[in-house]
Amino acid sequence: MTLTELRYIVTLAQERHFGRAAERCFVSQPTLSVAVKKLEEELGVALFERSKSTVQVTPLGEKIVEQAQRVLEQSSVIKELATAGRDQLASPLRLGAIYTIGPYLFPHLVPELTRLAPQMPLYIEEGFTGDLRRKLRSGELDAIIVALPFTETDVVTKPLYEEPFEVLMPADHAWAARESIDKEDLLKERLLLLGEGHCFRDQILEACPAISHKLNSPHNTLTAEGGSLETIRHMVASRLGITVLPHSAVGTGHYESGLLISRPFSPPGPSRTVAIAWRASFPRPQAIDAVTEAIAHCRAAEPESA
Repeated sequence: MTLTELRYIVTLAQERHFGRAAERCFVSQPTLSVAVKKLEEELGVALFERSKSTVQVTPLGEKIVEQAQRVLEQSSVIKELATAGRDQLASPLRLGAIYTIGPYLFPHLVPELTRLAPQMPLYIEEGFTGDLRRKLRSGELDAIIVALPFTETDVVTKPLYEEPFEVLMPADHAWAARESIDKEDLLKERLLLLGEGHCFRDQILEACPAISHKLNSPHNTLTAEGGSLETIRHMVASRLGITVLPHSAVGTGHYESGLLISRPFSPPGPSRTVAIAWRASFPRPQAIDAVTEAIAHCRAAEPESA
């Protein structure tokens, strides 16, 4: 029994598909299949039920996979402890961020962190909160940047900054003459939202619960399922509707001829708290401090308004 074999069965249990599991493990499907079969023979039990279309974990397999996950987490801790005596800023840091933060933070964070910790390059990954949470726990990522609330056993969370939401609209929209927008007014417009699974979508709906009742009415609300904030911004520029974006993603300057403008919400406006999270056992606190300091410098250099 090897750590590699344990990683294979944990990944297969998550994907329920040999091809996708092999792709995530960077091996061929036959290699993964043979390794899983070898482990089952060594243990003398079937971990998975196989059919032409699906892979199911057996009841006993569920328990073994859970224990394998714990073993992998502890093996990651051993590797981290082995590096604790070395320069904590002398090796890459694996940093994840949710989709609505990463594209707007990383272009500023990378050069600032290069200045503060030149020997610590970043491995960067963007994803949904749930996927980043899992990779943080498994040791695939060292730290993640998410929006609060975020709670996880044995994980430390530190707030970084508060970010207000703004209304983005075509430059010739009737609201352009206003200094601020009331949340209730969003119900009167075609509002473009991210698809389900994005925490930012949930934050908007939480800030204005009445929008939830309009989601099934195409005359009031259009939901861009599976889109990105960039896609939403392009649709607003094309005059399809308006949207709500975090301040860092407004990007009105990306277009010529003043196609877009943004307005803040009337107080108290909605906002989100951006935070960094890492495992309590992570032995490179100086690396976390360097990222935190670099982000603080990025925020200090940001213009007061977009």
